[in-house]
Amino acid sequence: MKENREVKGKIFTGERAMFAVSDMKIESCTFENGESPLKESRDLEIRDSMFKWKYPLWYCRNVSLDGCTFFETARAGVWYTHEFDFKHGIIEAPKTFRRADGITLEDVYLPNASETLWNCSNVKMRSVRAKGDYFAMNVRGAEIEDFDLVGNYGFDGAKNVVIRRARMLTKDAFWNSENVTVVDSFISGEYLGWNSRNLTLINCTVESLQGMCYIDNLVMKNCRAPFTTLAFELSSCDVEIDGHIGSIYMPSSGVIRAASAGSVVNASGDVRIELGDK
Repeated sequence: MKENREVKGKIFTGERAMFAVSDMKIESCTFENGESPLKESRDLEIRDSMFKWKYPLWYCRNVSLDGCTFFETARAGVWYTHEFDFKHGIIEAPKTFRRADGITLEDVYLPNASETLWNCSNVKMRSVRAKGDYFAMNVRGAEIEDFDLVGNYGFDGAKNVVIRRARMLTKDAFWNSENVTVVDSFISGEYLGWNSRNLTLINCTVESLQGMCYIDNLVMKNCRAPFTTLAFELSSCDVEIDGHIGSIYMPSSGVIRAASAGSVVNASGDVRIELGDK
């Protein structure tokens, strides 16, 4: 086995400045202008370092970062990389993860997270805050908790995702998704969940115009939706609303229970709508 090598307090410039290194500890370093400084590298431990140029960690494997910063100019930073662990840092750059596998993020802030986590698999996130459109499109297999998202079209096409304790301001979230469960969370955004399959919301507060429509197997348990209107159009439902819902519009099948509804349009004999406190 190779002994670990260490580099500390260095500034790197130029394309592929540390190309294909392995078994390396990197501390308090800066990667300035020069594309792909650590491309094709393996078994890296990186602490308190800064990335300031494009494509820093492509085609890498087994990378651990702690206390690092990706500046806005470090665009498209982590693509085609396997086993990537990042704690206590900031990723200002957009499009940071693409077709990567085995990503763990903890205590990470992404203020410009547009088109981030596209087509990635086996993702774990804890205490992550993100702002940007099209976050986590087509992600496959994700466990997320203590999560904030501001940005439209989140999790489009996502599959096999569990989210706990989230606050999400996101129009068109979970479109075309499959097997998504959201627990103990707040979601605000128009057209939530359209064209999805097996969307489950447990103990959530939902605020949506024309949300939860065109869904195959929508489950809502102990949820609140007082300002959600025109909900459930052509969705198959097993819905339990705690309190009032703004309006219900043409669900396709199943059962919907709520204390009250502002208006109800039910054009299907396959739907049972039960209103009133039990």
